[in-house]
Amino acid sequence: MEFSGNLKKMLTQYGEPVQYRLSLGEEEVDMNALIGKPLSWKYEGRINCKSCGKKTNKSFGQGFCFPCFRDAPESSPCIINPEQCEGHVGGGRDPEWEKKHHVQPHVVYLALSSGLKVGVTRKDQVPTRWIDQGASQAIKLAETPYRKLAGDIEVALKDHLSDKTNWQRMLKNEIATHIDLLAEKEKAKALLAPEFQQYYSENNDIWSINYPVQQFPLKVKSINLDKVPEGEATLVGIKGQYLIFDDMRVMNIRKHTGYWVEWGV
Repeated sequence: MEFSGNLKKMLTQYGEPVQYRLSLGEEEVDMNALIGKPLSWKYEGRINCKSCGKKTNKSFGQGFCFPCFRDAPESSPCIINPEQCEGHVGGGRDPEWEKKHHVQPHVVYLALSSGLKVGVTRKDQVPTRWIDQGASQAIKLAETPYRKLAGDIEVALKDHLSDKTNWQRMLKNEIATHIDLLAEKEKAKALLAPEFQQYYSENNDIWSINYPVQQFPLKVKSINLDKVPEGEATLVGIKGQYLIFDDMRVMNIRKHTGYWVEWGV
């Protein structure tokens, strides 16, 4: 079987385990079905911007050409730093885009992978955001009516909680199983300033996420398609947005958004 197209973030469906599909144009590939099989790839230098579709010699911000990285609302600074969002006051690079995506209910959450982290996502991206990060467990901490408020809460907690995931430990499945998410949520609630207490979520459901992995790597070596444009290895698992191969190499699909790749099984 052969398939090709511009890479984009794998589509996911929460289940036992998570189901992954790779969308390439009008074709969707069931990636779970390929686990345990040799998978080859070939990249010949073609990149298309995920926003405007134009060819670009270099990808910026995981899939943009430089003009779109500079100007497109999808690459606004508040994507990374939600506390900078101005959508709720009619600001931003594209107020209509902001209204649709950021002036919407957001969730502040605690997630567990290699360690405990705090994060922000749009409410309708639960649990997709947690899956994309490779979290093993997650719980809602607060719900806000728009993005900036969620970002303000996250910033207030950054002195006490990390907002980063150690991707190598996550891929090796080094999970901090000793951490009690409910207990950590109670600690985080006590840290919230009075003006944020009204957004605290009483929903204490813990989401447990299992990934389709036959073998976790003992060491992790990342494949950069600019340096390793072609190769072959047996796919032994998928976690987050990473393909895991039997030779302990991993490929971050999201990092290579817009890269045109030919695949063979």
